[in-house]
Amino acid sequence: MPVLPGAEPYRHEGGEVGVLLCHGFTGSPQSLRPWAEYLAERGLTVSLPLLPGHGTRWEDMQLTGWHDWYAEVDRALRALRDRCTQVFVAGLSMGGALALRLAARHGDAVSGVVVVNPANKVHGLSAYALPVARHLVRTTKGIASDIAKEGSTELGYDRVPLHAAHSLRNFFRVVDGELPQVTQPLLLLHSPQDHVVPPADSARILSRVSSTDVREILLEQSYHVATLDHDADRIFEESLAFIGRLAPSLGKEGTAAGG
Repeated sequence: MPVLPGAEPYRHEGGEVGVLLCHGFTGSPQSLRPWAEYLAERGLTVSLPLLPGHGTRWEDMQLTGWHDWYAEVDRALRALRDRCTQVFVAGLSMGGALALRLAARHGDAVSGVVVVNPANKVHGLSAYALPVARHLVRTTKGIASDIAKEGSTELGYDRVPLHAAHSLRNFFRVVDGELPQVTQPLLLLHSPQDHVVPPADSARILSRVSSTDVREILLEQSYHVATLDHDADRIFEESLAFIGRLAPSLGKEGTAAGG
């Protein structure tokens, strides 16, 4: 199946500092493209892959699971490591969970983690019904485009394939068990008003990681897809400042790139 216009992966060859951006469940690189371009314009090497089963049609996602999604970001991280002296991981929603697992498993190869409205659990009674329901019903209503800003939309599926949702639930359990292995500096930004992922997920992540350099920022003006919402600029600026603090070489490269 052809990739939907706007859902294409994004890659920019910049300096010695690299960032891997991970998009969310049923979403696409479109939700993080402005963030990726912002970082690229400031001298970073940026990788924003398209996760398997995403960016085409929901039927394709029905055939994939968390092992496929994680394998793609793991491969992208290894490619960045070959190219850069320092690498950071970042993500939105499920992409935040992917980024946290990369940090847990790759250790010192990851210099820092930035997550926006990171997901940690499938909530509600429906979560308990998934193991059976997925064999009876193929999809449920979509979760894309939870955005406060008028005129801003997320390119994502309008249906959630239940086989994939069941796999997602299993993935969150795996990541939750690995959170104590996350020791890197962590910047966590989340929206108090989020209709997809409750603030409890961010609180759980903050309580479980072993990171000592932690900053939490509230995105008061945005819903779930905050990277396309009113607080987008703040996310971009705070993430760049966070990376710049941990990668001193970035300022020199950014000046060279800008000049």
